[in-house]
Amino acid sequence: MEKRKIMLLAWITGSVGIILTLLRLLHIVELPGELVIGFRWLAILSAGLYTYQRKSLTLWIFLFMLAGLELGHDWPEVAKPLKVLSDIFLRLIKTIIAPLIFSTLVVGIAGHSNLKQVGRMGLKAIIYFEVVTTIALFIGLAAINLTGAGRGSQLEAGTAQVERAGKLLEQKHEHNVILDIFPENIAKAVAENQVLQIVVFSILFGIALAMLKNGEKKQHILMFTEGLSEVMFKFTDIVMYFAPAAVGGAIAYSVATMGLGVLKDLLFLLLTLYGALIVFIMGVLVPIGWMTGLPFRRFINAIAEPVTIAFATASSEAALPKAMENLASKMGIPGKIIAFVLPTGYSFNLDGTTLYLSLASVFVAQACGIELTLAQQIQMCLILMLTSKGVAGVRGASFLILVSTVTSLGLDPQKAFAILAIDALMDMGRTSVNVIGNCLAAFVVARWEKEI
Repeated sequence: MEKRKIMLLAWITGSVGIILTLLRLLHIVELPGELVIGFRWLAILSAGLYTYQRKSLTLWIFLFMLAGLELGHDWPEVAKPLKVLSDIFLRLIKTIIAPLIFSTLVVGIAGHSNLKQVGRMGLKAIIYFEVVTTIALFIGLAAINLTGAGRGSQLEAGTAQVERAGKLLEQKHEHNVILDIFPENIAKAVAENQVLQIVVFSILFGIALAMLKNGEKKQHILMFTEGLSEVMFKFTDIVMYFAPAAVGGAIAYSVATMGLGVLKDLLFLLLTLYGALIVFIMGVLVPIGWMTGLPFRRFINAIAEPVTIAFATASSEAALPKAMENLASKMGIPGKIIAFVLPTGYSFNLDGTTLYLSLASVFVAQACGIELTLAQQIQMCLILMLTSKGVAGVRGASFLILVSTVTSLGLDPQKAFAILAIDALMDMGRTSVNVIGNCLAAFVVARWEKEI
């Protein structure tokens, strides 16, 4: 069957499935549930046949997202155990990150021996990160003040949210932003997946190798790291074959455990967040791309897979290896810049997360019936500018920062617990924007360094 006919079949069956679902939900026509479900699955199967002929990983990921969404909605008990698929994928990804960053950075620094560029590149990246994340904070503030999503909200944390909040708060520990950048034990940093510490170790190792006088020994280590880099990219390609199943499992589990009922009280907050994220992309990232001469079509093609993976798994780490590979192969960005900017950005350039934190903090204040003054909101942003840095490796970091911020403002943290009901949906959006922002940052720094 021709691709066009298969695509047409998928569109028709999908449209009929959506129409039948709406008719049934709105009680316009009484239809058997099995009929509606059958049409939706027929649409997914038709899309699967089209995807099989196209042989595109991005399309496979989108297909499994739809299948996971449908499975989680139709048969939640079947869908819940599928979380193991995304857990397996995340574990495999974590085995890639340390050797990939190490090998790419060492080759980039020692292979070219331009040590001044390392410091210059680092300074430019940090300034860029600070400016963009600060803009993201204020966009979050503007959005929540404009919509007033928390005003009049009767937020009460359910038992599940209180229990989850308790578990997250139990693992809260003192966080020294400066000290936590430097590794005390590289094996420990790798085991705990402390990406920033791995970056620092790799940079110092690369500088030391570049300073080595013995050319023969230097070449041996360079050959090893170059080979390791190539092997890890091939390793990434192998693991990515499992990505569609992992994405489907993650979406199926989220829908099965969360359901759609939790959206009722917090839907306005969710819409405000996604609206603000879109404004940030269109009003900040797109103009930055335009000013730096970003080839938008190639860029979108390069980030489509990693952003989709990040959205489905709500994990920036899951997208990191594929983002590094695509930016090098499809955008022509040098590996040394990618290996420095992307991992560092995951600690210092969390655009989506910082936007969410300012927005959610004011939302909690509004839900408590307190209107923060402009001075208080600016003070809160200054606090968030510091506390949101360098915590990418901490589980539940966004929630811990949110609770700490609202507590410092004298607000009831129990209101923040209630947000956990839709945290998975919000995490998908903010993580996707984090990945987009960091990929763009790699291009911007490469352009500033005249490397592309």
